[in-house]
Amino acid sequence: MGEILVGTCSWTDRALVSSGWYPPGLRDAQGRLRHYAARFPVVEVDATYYSLPGARNSTLWTERTPDGFRFDVKAFSLFTGHPTTPNALPADLRPALTGRRGHRPRPADIDPGLLDEVWQRFSGALGPLKKAGRLGTLLFQFPPWFAPDDAQAKPFLAQCAQRAAGWPVAVEFRHPGWWQEDERAETEAVLKDWDMSAVAVDMTQKLPASMPPVTPITSPRLAVARFHGRNDAWGSGTKEERFRHTYTTDELTEWIPRLQAMAERADEVHVLFNNCCADAAVRAAESMRRLLGAPVGPG
Repeated sequence: MGEILVGTCSWTDRALVSSGWYPPGLRDAQGRLRHYAARFPVVEVDATYYSLPGARNSTLWTERTPDGFRFDVKAFSLFTGHPTTPNALPADLRPALTGRRGHRPRPADIDPGLLDEVWQRFSGALGPLKKAGRLGTLLFQFPPWFAPDDAQAKPFLAQCAQRAAGWPVAVEFRHPGWWQEDERAETEAVLKDWDMSAVAVDMTQKLPASMPPVTPITSPRLAVARFHGRNDAWGSGTKEERFRHTYTTDELTEWIPRLQAMAERADEVHVLFNNCCADAAVRAAESMRRLLGAPVGPG
């Protein structure tokens, strides 16, 4: 049976910081991370989706967390075909994106040479985290328009796997077609071939774009489940509306046998809550840990 690690998709989210979950007076980055890491064994870093990380941050994260703590790091937006503005890149690379402002960039429109250079800087910055054994996985979250019937999608996915060879990678799709009956076997097969962990998703099931709650295991190393809340505004609302959800005990309990089954086939299972409104994510994570029989609180 693999170990099930439960945490949240951020420890620095403004809504969490202002919710009162952190003790009064705890205002510095070091104190907040230490406080979080004393209560949960894993966290997701989402700032790396918006801009390239720095090696100094990786070193500080390592120093401020105990042995065995895991950081799941979200891949930079350019790697997954999301809109990326020139200002998100270092100054010397910005000219390569000048004029590219489409809302839904095609994989073929992204310069492979630029991707290689950005990858070198991205992976280099995470080197201290990887060396210290704190890196859980790199999360490649693909956009809703990244569909399996797009002729460019699977070749682009293969390029991602080749570029990230030697790094732990997890893949979350936002187009349900990847896990539909006629496509699921092939999706599992290619992720297994590349030793990329499939991400299971909990979200509302009332929308055409809803991801089904399937739990494929495509790497014996790691399985990941991300809980986005069950708000029906997922497809149209603001960020606050999309992720506003308080998980009930029944909703969490229905996942216990699924998570345990995942742990029977993977060395680690990371369970991450992304219902990031106020302290809803940390409270859901605490509840899930109790349901799984894990200790909640410091130590």
